[in-house]
Amino acid sequence: MMLMRALSSPPFRNYHVWWSLADSKYAGTALFVKKCCLPKKVSFSLDQKASKHEPDGRVILAEFESFRLLNTYVPNNGWKDEETSFQRRRKWDKRIIEFVVQSSDKPLIWCGDLNVSHEEIDVSHPDFFSAAKLNGYVPPNQEDSGQPGFTLAERRRFSGILKEGKLVDAYRLQHKEKDMEGGFSWSGNPIGKHRGKRMRIDYFLVSEALKDRIVACEIHGRGIELNGFYGSDHCPVSLTLSQASSGPVADADES
Repeated sequence: MMLMRALSSPPFRNYHVWWSLADSKYAGTALFVKKCCLPKKVSFSLDQKASKHEPDGRVILAEFESFRLLNTYVPNNGWKDEETSFQRRRKWDKRIIEFVVQSSDKPLIWCGDLNVSHEEIDVSHPDFFSAAKLNGYVPPNQEDSGQPGFTLAERRRFSGILKEGKLVDAYRLQHKEKDMEGGFSWSGNPIGKHRGKRMRIDYFLVSEALKDRIVACEIHGRGIELNGFYGSDHCPVSLTLSQASSGPVADADES
């Protein structure tokens, strides 16, 4: 009831919203689009069948006249070579690389929690995350060792997705240097061993055809006290693009 009341009040009543949910407590994605510029089609799976939702509500795909917007909550890699951990993530990455290659007929904007920190610059403490273990367990394959989201296996597959999909990391394109204060979108619990340990795992990736239209891409949380995180362990990330032929700008937010 509170949610529906909020959605019927400014500024949200000026938006149309789509949901893809697992349940009220786990996973799911949402997409808000101003009613003045609604997409031609919205689907909820990587195979673009509107009636089919991905397990756990992990995908919303909106097709506009001149581009596609993909909003995802990527499965966490987990700690072990099990069906719900390494194997699930490998299958997801395989499906994503197939999707970005097959969808190259139109520019893509891909946003969301991608659950990977691509390079060492994308984590606050690389040695800490590289050495992380769960209950002392060491995977058989050394490339699967470390904090989920920062294993070599995940990072190499992500490099492959960027290359094959001809995608550009909008934030890193504009921010070349490590920013220990505001360069991370996820932060560990401020109490305990993860205090101050942070990762950049939320992204805007855009097709190379849109690279020159990036005006700004910003992370809106700062510091180990989680300013701008609004009660979550993730903070908002925003992307601003100029319109074609240097017209007005378009804004998007991922949180």
